[in-house]
Amino acid sequence: QVQLAESGGDLAQPGGSLKLSCAASGRFANYTAAWFRQAPGKGREFVAAINWSGRFTDYADSVKDRFTISRDNTKKTLYLQMNSLKPEDTALYYCARDRARFALDFDRIPERYDYWGQGTQVTVSS
Repeated sequence: QVQLAESGGDLAQPGGSLKLSCAASGRFANYTAAWFRQAPGKGREFVAAINWSGRFTDYADSVKDRFTISRDNTKKTLYLQMNSLKPEDTALYYCARDRARFALDFDRIPERYDYWGQGTQVTVSS
């Protein structure tokens, strides 16, 4: 069984930074992992993904050049460094694990991922 637990969400000012973490238990190191977010009244939106080795990444256009996804497989932890935050980044942020081991491609749809955390709230406001 895989469990994911996000942390690091907080209230931040526009232009500020936050770093989210996702601690995993169970099988994690050999799987692509991703961050999604969901704002009130909206669907779950892809943010970023990283392949099992950490060598390859994928970002939504809305966060490219502002957010950085990374992972430490020795600690079974996924990270999301968020810089230059905007009010539209306000959302509940989820981490998720891919269904397939050693996946060779990225997929931005939630159905690709079979394990999810409970989410951590990020609010960007002055």
